Amino acid sequence: MDFISNLALGLSAALTPYNVLFCFVGTLLGTLVGVLPGIGPTATIAMLLPITLSLSPETSLIMLAGIFCLAVFYYGLGLPVRLFGPWIGV
Repeated sequence: MDFISNLALGLSAALTPYNVLFCFVGTLLGTLVGVLPGIGPTATIAMLLPITLSLSPETSLIMLAGIFCLAVFYYGLGLPVRLFGPWIGV
């Protein structure tokens, strides 16, 4: 039962409207930076890390997870090559 109570505690902290808002902001920023050619997920996190310094630890981790997940998704998808490939001759 301890596992269930800890899981409920974590979900109650993660699903507050404030944290969900910053998760959405993180996924939006991850999408915007993730489609840029030549900028990988690690560089995306490094560039957007100063944004999270003024937030609480759990909110900043949720935001960074959203940034990283979408940056990895778009970077691994090859979307920058598909978007900019015709103009750069790829």
